[in-house]
Amino acid sequence: MAESVRVDAWVWAVRLYKTRSQATAACRAGHVRIDGERAKPAQKVGVGSMVEVRGGERVRIAEVRQLLTKRVGAPVAAAAFIDHSPPPPPKELATAFGVRDRGAGRPTKRERREIDRLRGRSSR
Repeated sequence: MAESVRVDAWVWAVRLYKTRSQATAACRAGHVRIDGERAKPAQKVGVGSMVEVRGGERVRIAEVRQLLTKRVGAPVAAAAFIDHSPPPPPKELATAFGVRDRGAGRPTKRERREIDRLRGRSSR
């Protein structure tokens, strides 16, 4: 069996990304790290490596236990790594702000300035 596998193939095989091309693009964009270092798509990952995947608001941290090159079923993929990810934030804390009532129309200039101020995009 191989002692190392390409990182883009591994994160796709363990179902951290839906497609191999998404995994490759994430590596190129710097969303994947191996042992704290930015990973290129062809960089090798071995057993014991820590792979950090940033996607959306969630960070997934996985310790490699098994090397996979082909996509496998969910139970086998779950056994291929140890998940060290922090728990996702509770849904109550992730409330949407700046949501307008349906049918309220476009915001006025004053409301736009208030929205920008809430989001931290002050014009001054």
